[in-house]
Order: sequence, then structure tokens, then C-alpha cells
Amino acid sequence: MEEKQNKLRWWILITVIIGTFLVALDQTIVNLALPEIITDFSITVKSAGWIATAYILANAVFVPVWGKLGDTIGRKKVYVLGFSIFIIGSVLAGLAWNLKSMIVFRVIQALAGSADYPTAMAIIAVTFKEGRERAQALGIWSASFAASSVLGPLIGGPLIDSFGWRSVFFINLPIGILGILMAVRFINESRSETKSKSFDWWGAITLGIMLSSLVLVLDKGFDWGWLSTNSLACYGTIITFFSIFIKVEKKVKEPIVDLNFFKIPAFVNVLSNNFIVFMGMMGSIFLIPIFTQTFLGYNATEAGYLFMPMAFCMITSAFIGGTFAGKIKAKYIIFGSTIVAAFGLFLLSFIDPKSGALSIIIPLCVMALGMGFGMAQRTNIIASVVKPTEIGIASSVLALSRSIAGAFGIALFGTILNNRIEHNVLQINNFSHLFSNSAIEMQRYVALIIMKAQVSSYSYVFIISSIVVGLGAFTILTLKIKNERTDIKVHVEG
Repeated sequence: MEEKQNKLRWWILITVIIGTFLVALDQTIVNLALPEIITDFSITVKSAGWIATAYILANAVFVPVWGKLGDTIGRKKVYVLGFSIFIIGSVLAGLAWNLKSMIVFRVIQALAGSADYPTAMAIIAVTFKEGRERAQALGIWSASFAASSVLGPLIGGPLIDSFGWRSVFFINLPIGILGILMAVRFINESRSETKSKSFDWWGAITLGIMLSSLVLVLDKGFDWGWLSTNSLACYGTIITFFSIFIKVEKKVKEPIVDLNFFKIPAFVNVLSNNFIVFMGMMGSIFLIPIFTQTFLGYNATEAGYLFMPMAFCMITSAFIGGTFAGKIKAKYIIFGSTIVAAFGLFLLSFIDPKSGALSIIIPLCVMALGMGFGMAQRTNIIASVVKPTEIGIASSVLALSRSIAGAFGIALFGTILNNRIEHNVLQINNFSHLFSNSAIEMQRYVALIIMKAQVSSYSYVFIISSIVVGLGAFTILTLKIKNERTDIKVHVEG
């Protein structure tokens, strides 16, 4: 069995990449379909926002639950079950007839899709036992996760233009069936050797409520107002249920999240660096399609093409980064890669309405090269410093940090952008004069002030994000790994 598993290991990697790619892709590709959905369902833009929010909420809440179940009842079972329900939810979403049905089907999609990340990472970690090879595999898989988030516009644009908004859901069916058949064929069952006697339902419930409130306020806080009644209610809920969750996890015998993880310095260091990097990347990259379509005249498909080289660079550098495992200390690779990613973000601060495609592609590629090198090391460290019985749970915590970091980054930099635009409009207006009473000239004058204020604000956001990510690089320098394992032993069936 060991020899069979070894021969099939790269097929196993391809299999889980298919699932991860589809699940992650659905977080971004649907946003492109919202204009058509709004027209088809005759709903407002504000109401349509819940289609994306419902998915994000449900996906974040259930990641730890699936991670724990995968470690206990079997990762292959959980992976196939979750992926199958995700495909069913995709088809149902494609058949949705109104907003309520769409939200329900998106929640089904997200609940099932959240099983992918923790089980996929655990499957890879127990399949690739040699340290350097495992780092490569985890790096490539992690890069596919990140690449899918930026390829949404590229894939979604042509699909929607050619076949309508429902196609972004139906496309999951044939690819999903292929992924499920490959999972059944290639993946062998694995689970923790520690038999679970009970499930931490109270921990799951309190964590779910806390995460729901956190993701909700990050997603809707700007629209509501960060000090509005709704936002304050979310803050209160977060604090209350987080406190209850901590008390529950300290007492329960088999916690859904082992708080001892946070006593491992290497785990905390990697998690902190991972959070900052993803916050900076997702919080600023989401502005690129907006900028290109607003100021450069690109359509959604053309904007998506800008991300193709980035995705290639990220996957390539993730593979190369894994080859350095054991040769160079992980903290130096992660530090250097984070600095490179920060430099790529800084280069984006020079874009303006006269910029060509290369002015955007080159900075994105520089950032992607840095991101990729670090991903291989981060995921490998997480898999190495925790107990083999808790790889699924640990990876679910890593997934949560990325999801929350992305939501936090978008909320943070979106708010910074809008505040900076308001500030710049006032500043530019104070130092500008119009020597004409013409109504047309007045309109042009106002439009130019607003455009200049917006463009300089985008540059400001990219500078801030580069500084944040650059400072985040230093969090990894205190990393110390004791007894890092390159061999993970688990119970294998098949």
C-alpha cells in the first residue's frame, strides 16, 4: 500500500488542486455575474451583495468543523462528501429563480466547499512524507488556491459574455465530476490514530457565531458605517462569543481548535506573517480590476488577462521555493519572499491613467514571485510543527487566517481609499482655481479634481499596503523550529 501511495502521490496532488481551485474560484467569479443577476432577479445592488456575503460567511464558519471531522472519521470521506455537495449546490445555484433561492444555494455551496481546504492540506501532508518534496507539493497547492482568486475575472468574463451568468455555476459540474472520480480513484483514506470519543459542538457553535459576526462586519462595515448600530452589535457579539469559545475550549477534552497551537512559537509566527501578507495582497489586489476598468477603459475580460502572468509566476515560484526546504532556513526564505511581495505592491503605486498593461503586469508578477516562494515554506512549517493527529485542524486555522485576512484587508484598504479620496478632493480643490463661468468648464473642472483625487488615492493605498506587508516580513525573523519532522505517520487504509 505504501508503494502504491508513493506512485500515485502526484496524481493525488492534481486531484486536490482541482477541488481547491473550484471552491476558491467561486468566491470571486460570481462577483462578475452580479450585474446580470441583478437585472434578471430585479433586485438592488445592495441586496445582491448578500449573494457574496452569504458564501463568505458560511465558508469561514465551517472550516474548523470539517477539519476536525476529517481527522476523526477520515479525510477522504470528508473530502469526497464535501466536494459532491458543493457540485450539487453549484447546479442548484445555476437554477436559482430569485434572490432567496440563490442565497440558500450559495450557503449550501459554501458549507460543503469549506471541507476542501483542511482535508486537502492534510491529504497532501500525509501523502508527501519527505520534507522537501512535501514543501513543494504544499507550495504548488497553496499557489493554486491563491491563483484561483485572481483568475476569476479571466475565466468568468468570457463565460458570462458567451453563455450568461448561470454558466459560472454550471461549469463546476463537469470539472467537479472529474475531480470526484479522481478522488475516489487515487486518494487513500487517512485519519488520525487518536480515536475521537465526542465532538465539540459547543465550541463549533460559539466559534461559528463569532466568525459569522466578524466576517459580516468586515464585509458590510463600510456600507453600514464602522460605528453604526449594526457594526456595534457585531463587535459585541464577537467579544462575547469569543470569550465563551475560549472558556469552552479550555475545558473540553477534544476541542475543535486546540489552543495549544498558539503556544507553539513557529505556528504563531507563520500565522502572523501569513495574515499580514494575505491582508496586503487581497486588500490591494481587489482594486486593480476597478482601476483598470475605471481609468484605463478595460472590460472585465481584458482586466482578467492582466492576472494570467501573475498566476503563472506564483505557481512556478511556489514549486521552486519548495526545493529550498532543508537548504536554507525557512524564516529567511519567508522574510525575503515577503519583502519581494511588498516591493511588487510598491511598484503598483506608480500606475496612472496613462499606464500600459506592462505597468500593471510587472508589479503583479514581482509580488506573485514573492508570494509563491513563501507559500511553500509556510504550509510546510504548519504541517511540520503540529501533531500528525491534528494536521487537519491546524490547516483549518491557516485557512481561516487567510480568509479573515482577505476580508480584513479589503475592508481596511477600501476604507483607506475612500477616506483618502475625500481628503484629496478637499486638498486639490483648495489649491485649484477655475477662471471661467461656463457650466461645461465647471463640470470638467470638478471631474478633473475627482479623477486626480482618485488616482492619487490608489497610489496612496498601494504604498500603505507595501509598508504593511514589508513590516510583516519582520514578524517571521523570530521563527524557531524545534524537531521539525520530515516524516508524518498516519493510519492508512485502502
